[in-house]
Amino acid sequence: MPVNSIHADTLPEWLAGIEQLHPKNIEMGLERVHVVKERLGIRFDCPVITVGGTNGKGSTCAMMQAIWQKAGHRVGLYSSPHIHDFEERVRIDGQTVPEKTIVHTFKKVEAARGDIPLTFFEFTTLTIMQILAEASLDVVILEVGLGGRLDAVNLIDSQVAVVTNVDIDHVDFLGHTRELIGYEKAGIFRQGKMAVYGDYDPPHSLVAYADEIGADLRVLGRDYHSICQGDHWSYIGEALQFDNLDPPKLHGKNQVKNATNALMVLEAMQDILPFDEKVVRAGLSQVCLPGRFQVLQKEPLVVLDAAHNPHAAVVLADNLRSMGEFHATYAVFGAMSDKDIEGVIAPMKDAVDFWYLTGLPLSRAATTEMLKEKLIAAGVRPDRILLFETAADALDTAKINARKNDRIIAFGSFWIVTGVTRTVHSDSSTS
Repeated sequence: MPVNSIHADTLPEWLAGIEQLHPKNIEMGLERVHVVKERLGIRFDCPVITVGGTNGKGSTCAMMQAIWQKAGHRVGLYSSPHIHDFEERVRIDGQTVPEKTIVHTFKKVEAARGDIPLTFFEFTTLTIMQILAEASLDVVILEVGLGGRLDAVNLIDSQVAVVTNVDIDHVDFLGHTRELIGYEKAGIFRQGKMAVYGDYDPPHSLVAYADEIGADLRVLGRDYHSICQGDHWSYIGEALQFDNLDPPKLHGKNQVKNATNALMVLEAMQDILPFDEKVVRAGLSQVCLPGRFQVLQKEPLVVLDAAHNPHAAVVLADNLRSMGEFHATYAVFGAMSDKDIEGVIAPMKDAVDFWYLTGLPLSRAATTEMLKEKLIAAGVRPDRILLFETAADALDTAKINARKNDRIIAFGSFWIVTGVTRTVHSDSSTS
């Protein structure tokens, strides 16, 4: 059916208009977006790396970007969601693209789509692909939004496709088992091209799909490895080995695994995009990505993590345990109602002493009363739970109640990351 066209001038006006183009936030399928891509003539003259997986996508992308940039290569990166500003979703050589460039490209996509309805993610993905395709880059890194097989990013054939791991998330779209989800994520693999699985237990469906299409699959722990030795670690690849590496600047034990996967991709691409150990060390020491076990302040310690599924919550709880002893831990927690909230609470229950629950500014967010019921059902005492309207209110109260040897962990959604970082930055700018 005909779709109203967008008439806008500023970036906020365009974003508001794009959100109204399609009745659904998510519609699986590539037919509509493929037609618009062909009308735009989007083509890449450089290698493309596609990164999917349940968790660790953003960190893996950021590490590849940092190392390749240190090696002197011109890198384009598409990642989502953003924390504060839409411009964060596309970076060229680590820098955001000017608003006027995004608006100009929005107009191109709008003209090309005609009466084809596009979701927000589809429209903005086409826009960013167009920007990157016109940027004269040495390599492009594309982060999958959801799943893989039917994600708009999968319109592009990649030189290397990475699935960082497979666990339960987005079950309404991807399925309720690791095997079903693994098949969807393996859809980014390509015949005759390298595919990387960045965990130790690949689903059978993923391995079978790689075999079926003739992808050249590499699996962590089978084809490449990392070994932790005290405060340092080593990468052992197929032909390269880097010993006595410092941990990545991104905090958390899981980041060594993400770095290992990034290095496997770099090793696979070294003939086209050369690098050496010096730039590996420099890139990993300077990589930055908000909201991934991010320490925002000390005394009391405030840690921020976007963990929003059970797999990520297990990793978060493990990272909290590795920090040592604290007198008390306060959680600022909010979540979407369609997530496995019980599965997120379970690994975190013993790591948290006080729960400060917050609403989120979306219609599908879980209410604080819903979160409270699930916590009580999990065995959390009601007198350890407080309810707040916003993440900012919850954080402010936690900071008042927490002592110097306590810590605050804010987690459960990217919206928590946004709300908390804005509060901390506002406090620091007015102090």
